[in-house]
Amino acid sequence: MSAFVPDLPRNTPTDSPPAVSPTSPTVLTLTGERTIPDLDVENYWFRRHEVVYQRLAPRCAGRDVLEAGCGEGYGADLIANVARQVVAIDYDEAAVAHVRSRYPRVDVMQANLAALPLPDASVDVVVNFQVIEHLWDQGGFVRECARVLRPSGLLMVSTPNRITFSPGRDTPINPFHTRELNADELTELLVDAGFTEVVMYGLFHGPRLREMDARHGGSIIDAQITRAVADAPWPAELAADVAAVTTADFDMVTHDYGPDIQDSLDLIAIAVRP
Repeated sequence: MSAFVPDLPRNTPTDSPPAVSPTSPTVLTLTGERTIPDLDVENYWFRRHEVVYQRLAPRCAGRDVLEAGCGEGYGADLIANVARQVVAIDYDEAAVAHVRSRYPRVDVMQANLAALPLPDASVDVVVNFQVIEHLWDQGGFVRECARVLRPSGLLMVSTPNRITFSPGRDTPINPFHTRELNADELTELLVDAGFTEVVMYGLFHGPRLREMDARHGGSIIDAQITRAVADAPWPAELAADVAAVTTADFDMVTHDYGPDIQDSLDLIAIAVRP
């Protein structure tokens, strides 16, 4: 374990990693709860998530980083390219075993995000991308992030924008989401937990993705969802377009310029612990 990870009791599931052959890594099943790399059918969602890691990884350079809710682990591994140390936490036992077997640079443990198993003021950055919408106790989680961060540490959060992701609905369209947020609600959540200097970004389709939207009835997202719900085959053009999406096809902008943040696909907040 890394220096800033506490010793855990001997009966915790993080004590002894499962015996996994390097040639037979644990495989995660695509369920819709998390995105997985290296699948053409999932490529749009994977790139939409990956781009945020790429754009914000420089803020982790040389720092002790916690990824709270690491999922498949590709993001924690990307951050490990620049960070001093990376600890990843996930509640799902299969995901933890997968990260251990596939990403040896990442120290991973199984734990509840509402009770982070780290000491006070032990990390410089907490990363929480596409996770907070899955949590029942969002306020408790954000307060835990404030507790484990050192003074002037960063909490970086991304989440689907409720206004565009589940438009006109009181409950999330994704069955794995408990509560989705708009920009004001996410800001309020962070400020109420004591964070300051909250900067909000929005993720948007860039020019090439807007061309794909036009080719697929106005929305490449709806084209994918409609066929998934109907369990219908994908037209060849849709499959090719989805497989061709890259992180360069997304724009990430702040309030200061570009489209209105309320129209964004995803929200990205960076907040400072006083």
